[in-house]
Amino acid sequence: YALWLADGTLADSSFDDEPVSFVVGDGALDKGLELALIGLRAGDRQVLTLMPGQAFGVRDEAALQWVGRDRFPADMQLEKGQIIGFSGEQGAADVAGAVIEIEEDRVKVDFNHPLAGREIVFEVEILSVENPPAEA
Repeated sequence: YALWLADGTLADSSFDDEPVSFVVGDGALDKGLELALIGLRAGDRQVLTLMPGQAFGVRDEAALQWVGRDRFPADMQLEKGQIIGFSGEQGAADVAGAVIEIEEDRVKVDFNHPLAGREIVFEVEILSVENPPAEA
């Protein structure tokens, strides 16, 4: 697969790497991207333009949050644009956030997906389709 921004910038690709495999509905792939794959068969290649919100959601201003500086290791050098992993609450999955502003006792972090609210060109080639193993 490859993900391109509307301006032609390559955001991500597996074409020069190992193929990616996933199980439909397991949550590993964004729903918009997953829907674009439904009905495709081995050997199919498709290029789709997904409008803002169809692939990685819309930008959510509530996802911009101030985090106390004391939640970071004291020796951690923080920089704007830095991506940091945060532990989810009560067993939730870890989430990534981008540092967007740094003050003495707090840091503003953007928890939106970096591609949220952007038009995406999604190119995919299906190498194989398999049924999941039967549950015992």
